[in-house]
Amino acid sequence: MYWEDTDAGGVVYHARYLHFLERARSEWLRASGIGQRQLRDDLGIVFVVHRMELAFNAPARLDDLLSATVLPIERRSASFTVSQELRREAESKPLVEARVRIACIDASRFRPRPIPDHLFQEMAKT
Repeated sequence: MYWEDTDAGGVVYHARYLHFLERARSEWLRASGIGQRQLRDDLGIVFVVHRMELAFNAPARLDDLLSATVLPIERRSASFTVSQELRREAESKPLVEARVRIACIDASRFRPRPIPDHLFQEMAKT
């Protein structure tokens, strides 16, 4: 963690966890071979957060090294849900647990749109 992520006491500010979770999902998609710019430019779709449930179990602190997980747990035609955890490196208990529903929308109309099957296949590989 960096100073910019913490309050005056060196504890990570709760809203910063959303940034970490978002970065983990972006990197997970990238590792699946799915670029978000490519989704928008080539397929005309974007993924957006529709719903998020968070459990803050313990605080992260200045200089902690965190790891993040992303695990798909549900698939629908125009959305999918992932389970995410943020942990301090080498510890088993998650500091933050999240359940995130991601919606697929048409990039120009901002209306729900089915997720192409080949994207689900790529996401399942990681």
